[in-house]
Amino acid sequence: MSRPTVYHIPVCPFCQRLDILLTLKGRRDEVDFKTIDITRPRPDWLLKKTRGTTALPVLETADGRIIKESLVILQYLEDIYPERPVAQRDPYRRAVEDMLTRMDGDFFSLGYGWLMNQDPARREALREGMLKQYAQLDDFLLEHAPAGPFLFEEFGWAETVFTPFFQRFWLLEYYESFELPGDDRYARVRQWIEACVAHPAAQQVTREEVVKLYYDYAKGAGNGALLPGRRQSSFAFEPDWRGRPWPPQDKYRHSATDLELGL
Repeated sequence: MSRPTVYHIPVCPFCQRLDILLTLKGRRDEVDFKTIDITRPRPDWLLKKTRGTTALPVLETADGRIIKESLVILQYLEDIYPERPVAQRDPYRRAVEDMLTRMDGDFFSLGYGWLMNQDPARREALREGMLKQYAQLDDFLLEHAPAGPFLFEEFGWAETVFTPFFQRFWLLEYYESFELPGDDRYARVRQWIEACVAHPAAQQVTREEVVKLYYDYAKGAGNGALLPGRRQSSFAFEPDWRGRPWPPQDKYRHSATDLELGL
């Protein structure tokens, strides 16, 4: 092996982080991306490489060593391709960047928890929790980068970390009718989100693709798991998502069949 290889899942936000970073650096063509079908058990050859763990992405270095966890892989790629740095080099600015990126865990955990929720009685509490997350991001940006649109002058490390989740939470708009209120409490974070999702380096996925492939997540079944009465996961490679109909938006009162989903 003469090039690094990333084993990844299509439309996975953690995998997309790597793609964004390499695109920003102009190095995307120097790393091989090999797709893993999550609707099937992980192949034995991959489990051997990862010592039995199934989480992706995984990076195999040019000399055959394995690195796991998206943020760790991001740092590795930043280090081996130091030209066009994405992370800040000034110690204080890097610390600010790190403080913001440390907020990602609660943000995506709550968002995915709401997406997968099947209890209508919990919707309002989950909505309020999500608004609290956006308000915290807004407050941080107002403190450290009031002018915007990005944390610093350009789309950088924090944007690389968060943008895939801004795009995945199109799912909350579609399946939960969630929108940020239009008042000033969320103006700064809204500016950040709009600039992030529009950036040329972050165009690996579309809203339609995300909504169609993640239907099963909206019904509470993640990582390629099959729902009762279904024979195919919404994450299946075939038929191609472009030819499928848009899924039903009412996830609480209706469970779509394979036929309704174009599978």
